[in-house]
Amino acid sequence: MSWSHEIESPVAASRLFKAGYLDWHNLGPKVLPEILVSAALLSGDGGVGSIRQLNFAPANPYVYVKEKLDFLDHEKYEATQSLAEGGYLGKKLEAVSINFKFQPTGAADGGCVVRIVATAKVLPGVEVGEETFVKARAGLTARFKAAETYLLANPTAYV
Repeated sequence: MSWSHEIESPVAASRLFKAGYLDWHNLGPKVLPEILVSAALLSGDGGVGSIRQLNFAPANPYVYVKEKLDFLDHEKYEATQSLAEGGYLGKKLEAVSINFKFQPTGAADGGCVVRIVATAKVLPGVEVGEETFVKARAGLTARFKAAETYLLANPTAYV
């Protein structure tokens, strides 16, 4: 099963890609502490093969996730990650892969659209309701809007 989501932003693709994706393990706990309490790069240098762990606040449906970076294109502002551990992995889902593309809108003042495509393999006999994906979309929107707010308030950050 798969789902997609788009988030529009007035921030340039290069900056939102850096802040909202590449450096999210550092920026996220600062700008979204009510959701993401801590995060760390566990292995690698941030490139393909790197693994980072995101630790969530108690209100979330799961405690943590470990993400593995499977694909990275700095020039096209694109990345694909898979869930290595945590979240719904092993409980509802057998595998999860998410592709992020930050596409410039061509607007004079910058701006981009974040296009997200998630693919998941559900465990046999498990029903995953639409509310799971609604929550995932809302969480991703909160993430990129928090990064956007930070970048708009700090115009020299992540340039």
